[in-house]
Amino acid sequence: MVLVLQEEDRMLYGKMKSPIGDLTLVGSGDQLEMIGFPEGKGVIRVQPEWRREDSAFGNVVEQIDDYFAGDRKTFELSLKPSGTDFQLEVLKALTAIPYGQTVSYKEIAIAIGRPKAVRAVGAANGRNPLPIVIPCHRVIGSDGSLTGFGGGMEAKLYLLGLESRDVITRLHDSAEQK
Repeated sequence: MVLVLQEEDRMLYGKMKSPIGDLTLVGSGDQLEMIGFPEGKGVIRVQPEWRREDSAFGNVVEQIDDYFAGDRKTFELSLKPSGTDFQLEVLKALTAIPYGQTVSYKEIAIAIGRPKAVRAVGAANGRNPLPIVIPCHRVIGSDGSLTGFGGGMEAKLYLLGLESRDVITRLHDSAEQK
């Protein structure tokens, strides 16, 4: 049996520059399915059957660029993350973490109604196929420690610092207006 992929079903990928290195964007049609980092366990290996089409990700690049510029706090993208039902439940909970804030794995476990599943939440968080737009970088240890990140600790620190600087700037601007 030969499976023929329709053009709209073919996986596309593109590259974009960012302050944390070149990101790989992967999706099909109008849905973003993966974001890969330049190093760490979050590197995406481009498959031979994928077609490079940087222009297919114009809206994604624009929104991620806006995020890095401090002009975007949330994303309005069509996403298609993969994972088990549990992993998808964790990813959904991650999207509720406000910009500039952090939560622990335990808090996520409680939020999804599985308070004893802290390690499973950590594993699901680590398998997030759409980092940055599904903000797994906002999850830290219960003791406040930084934990692993698919793009490496420097990338996690950068993302948390970017969001913290913006929060501090907004608080400062608000105080000056009073």
